[in-house]
Amino acid sequence: MGGCAGSRRRRLSDSEGEETVPEPRPPLLDHQGAHWKNAVGFWLLGLCNNFSYVVMLSAAHDILSHERTSGNQSHAVLLADILPTLVIKLLAPLGLHLLPYSPRVLVSGICAAGSFVLVAFSHSVGTSLCGVVLASISSGLGEVTFLSLTAFYPRAVISWWSSGTGGAGLLGALSYLGLTQAGLSPQQTLLSMLGIPALLLASYFLLLTSPEAQDPGGEEEAESSARQPLIRTEAPESKPGSSSSLSLRERWTVFKGLLWYIVPLVVVYFAEYFINQGLFELLFFRNTSLSHAQQYRWYQMLYQAGVFASRSSLRCCHIRFTWALALLQCLNLAFLLADVWFGFLPSIYFVFLIILYEGLLGGAAYVNTFHNIALETSDEHREFAMAATCISDTLGISLSGLLALPLHDFLCQLS
Repeated sequence: MGGCAGSRRRRLSDSEGEETVPEPRPPLLDHQGAHWKNAVGFWLLGLCNNFSYVVMLSAAHDILSHERTSGNQSHAVLLADILPTLVIKLLAPLGLHLLPYSPRVLVSGICAAGSFVLVAFSHSVGTSLCGVVLASISSGLGEVTFLSLTAFYPRAVISWWSSGTGGAGLLGALSYLGLTQAGLSPQQTLLSMLGIPALLLASYFLLLTSPEAQDPGGEEEAESSARQPLIRTEAPESKPGSSSSLSLRERWTVFKGLLWYIVPLVVVYFAEYFINQGLFELLFFRNTSLSHAQQYRWYQMLYQAGVFASRSSLRCCHIRFTWALALLQCLNLAFLLADVWFGFLPSIYFVFLIILYEGLLGGAAYVNTFHNIALETSDEHREFAMAATCISDTLGISLSGLLALPLHDFLCQLS
């Protein structure tokens, strides 16, 4: 991988020949440089991995709306959006680990670029849906790959990755909206963003440093420098300490231990996306100057702002018991569902606060879950644990869609 530099060397000549010895270097300075390259690298990877997905999906909905799609076709967009990611994350702990990291990153970047091109030049629903599928593959494969990769770096990179993914939701939606509002067509906007997949590849191949090149600068760094990276093109099974050396029995044992982390994150995302998919459009206030569409956009923006803030908050606030976040998110769901049914909230600003709070809970659950796994799993199991836990958010979103969409249609018929 580019950017992985070994020790510089100098030659000493004497009558007996030449000897190669390491050149002295300032350990603290080198360690700080590697720390910030990895921090920025993982932040950009998180941003680019989710940014392409958010922008492309927004564009797909625009094009589908121009095609005058039916409700069934809108549901097809949701299926194309979630099913490829779900399949990838289900298979990740079973076989994806057998592939080296670099080809996975290349596939993720190519799929992201392909989704932009397909949707930009789409003249049919089928082509747009293919673009949605490619974006879903890119996002799902990227998340599994990069979260697994954090097992070979200091634990602080989990916070940077999470912050980047949170920023993608906010910046992706804003950039697409801003460029189209400025007069660019959806096609021009998508083609102008082909630099995002290129930035993802550059961040991985050129910015990240090899874990083995880092100087231990503390307990976490000392632990990570002892791990073997899986970031080159050699087969992972040749690397000692990788998750490919685990038997199926060991994987099952580790997975059962991970349920303490997986179940609350599934519950958080189930409640979160039940609100987003089933209730957002029904939380409509007539005593405000905002139109229905404007209210919906404000809900989305505040939700993304909350996610970004909390996914960036690990240095300030570490939450060990994520079950508490799951309970609070379920209370959010029950409260907003009651308001949709009875309409007791007097002002939209109460809903604004609750949705911001919803985003804060969801983002905090994500970053703290993976941080807790990094703290409490052994080096041998960490890569597998990260890959296996990735299923949590997608599974929660899928389950919520199965229930939220029918409920949304039912409540619309009543109103």
